[in-house]
Amino acid sequence: MVAEPGKKSKVATDPEEDSDQIDGELVLSIMKLQEVQDEIEKVNEEASDAVLEIEQKYNEKRRPVYVRRSEIINTIPDFWLTAFLSHPALVDLLNEEDQKIFKYLDSLDVEVKDVKLGYSIIFNFKPNPYFEDTKLMKTFTFLDEGTTKMTGTAINWKEGMGPANGGSHDKKGNKRPASDDSFFSWFSETQQKDIVDVQGLNDQVAEIIKEDLWPNPLKYFNNEADEEDSEGEEGDAEGKGDDDEEDDEEDGNKEDDP
Repeated sequence: MVAEPGKKSKVATDPEEDSDQIDGELVLSIMKLQEVQDEIEKVNEEASDAVLEIEQKYNEKRRPVYVRRSEIINTIPDFWLTAFLSHPALVDLLNEEDQKIFKYLDSLDVEVKDVKLGYSIIFNFKPNPYFEDTKLMKTFTFLDEGTTKMTGTAINWKEGMGPANGGSHDKKGNKRPASDDSFFSWFSETQQKDIVDVQGLNDQVAEIIKEDLWPNPLKYFNNEADEEDSEGEEGDAEGKGDDDEEDDEEDGNKEDDP
């Protein structure tokens, strides 16, 4: 049989050959995609390094300002005690005896020498009848293997003094028990943690102090946080009241209709 002019005869192809060709193209596309993804990751790493450099720069710039702030705070009686007791997450960590000790707290400091390596939270105390130390510190060191090493001051309690329940309390989860346990047990909670856990507020006290209380303690000293919450609640109540009035008007109009 002779093929009609202008028409090409169909040549049978092997399905396995087509499949091999498709698989080869898919592998090649994935390899190219991986190269692009690696390039993106490289840029992301450069961006992270740049952000850390900027953060480090401004930490150093803030330092003298924090020192000036601390000097002013020292002229205000019970500043840090008041700020702690006004903070919704920290208030429950101070039992009655802790509050007496906090009256001797001279200054609070968050020290970040290198944002890549970690930070320290430092409590400086006046001479007091409770312990020999004048500086209590807890340090968080970021390790290369993705864990955080925690070290804390071993408090030298004076005779007859010490945490209400004594010693260290091993806390599990994200919350610490309130009231009965002493805040000062926190310094001896130094087990090593995965960095993910620490950043996930497993050491809730450290994160709250570093990220919330320390940047603006005046907000809590003045109870501005409570005022903001109450204003929000009042606004919600007013909004509901307006809605109720509108509903009443609509009901009245319906009753007037024939």
